[in-house]
Amino acid sequence: MSRLWITRPLPDEVVAAARAVCDEVVVREETLPLTDVELRAGLRDYEIILPTLGDQFSASVFADVPDPRCKLLANFGVGYNHIDVTAAAAAEVAVTNTPGAVTDATADIALMLMLMSARRAGEGERMVRAGNWPGWHPTQMLGLHMSGKRVGIVGMGRIGQAIARRCHFGFGMDVSYVNRSDKALDFPASRVADLITLAGAVDVLVAAVPGGAETHHLIGADVLNAMPSHAHLINISRGDVVDEAALIAALEAGSIGGAGLDVYEREPEVPAALRALENVTLLPHLGTAALEVRVDMGLMAVRNVAAFCAGEALPNAV
Repeated sequence: MSRLWITRPLPDEVVAAARAVCDEVVVREETLPLTDVELRAGLRDYEIILPTLGDQFSASVFADVPDPRCKLLANFGVGYNHIDVTAAAAAEVAVTNTPGAVTDATADIALMLMLMSARRAGEGERMVRAGNWPGWHPTQMLGLHMSGKRVGIVGMGRIGQAIARRCHFGFGMDVSYVNRSDKALDFPASRVADLITLAGAVDVLVAAVPGGAETHHLIGADVLNAMPSHAHLINISRGDVVDEAALIAALEAGSIGGAGLDVYEREPEVPAALRALENVTLLPHLGTAALEVRVDMGLMAVRNVAAFCAGEALPNAV
């Protein structure tokens, strides 16, 4: 008996695919993350759970369900820092994710945020909507011309490379990056020894690292203070990669040129101080928000479920 719990509504095609491989599929209709009670009940009541961002399967949750019925968390999304994989392994619960399916969509959002922040697009749209546009003139809303500038990529994984490739081939930008190791790339890029040095040498700094304890507040006051005053920070990784309080202070002081954010430290909470600023572009976590991308993510998660049900190796085990 394979009983699957899908923790959020997913596209019909994904649910149909899940029903084709599992004996029973239950789709939770809530769009908010699982509650503490639901997290524990899920581990007790289902062989397989298809969770996603915000469903906090922490060590304490596993501790409260020492012998879980659940044996697979088939995560919908590439990031899985909301799942304590060490605690899951100790409970003999496998964890999978959906790498690859999100790469291009997330990279596209990064480029959109880069352009919106550099060219003050959000500020301009608010001006027009408010009826405050006085008409074109030569010195109105002057921003940063992005073509030909230097971009710094923090984390040169799949998504970081996709962003860098767009920057180089699409905008003729020089690419520098920090990463644990050198990468063999199909475009010119220079690896920099440390993040502070990178931050001080670029016009746009893009965070593209996984979430988790190792990257918590990776971009803090020291990094922001190293950035040139005209430079822009873009975050499409996880919200807590950036120290939000330090970023607000830098934006309020005008010590950096601006920022573009698709993720936040305490989603869905966005601090009032951040929302009040004109020099930051704020998106509601749109990184993979395209129907075909969400279908691809869901089908990849279902392929992991199908492999589990068939007793085969998991395609995307973490």
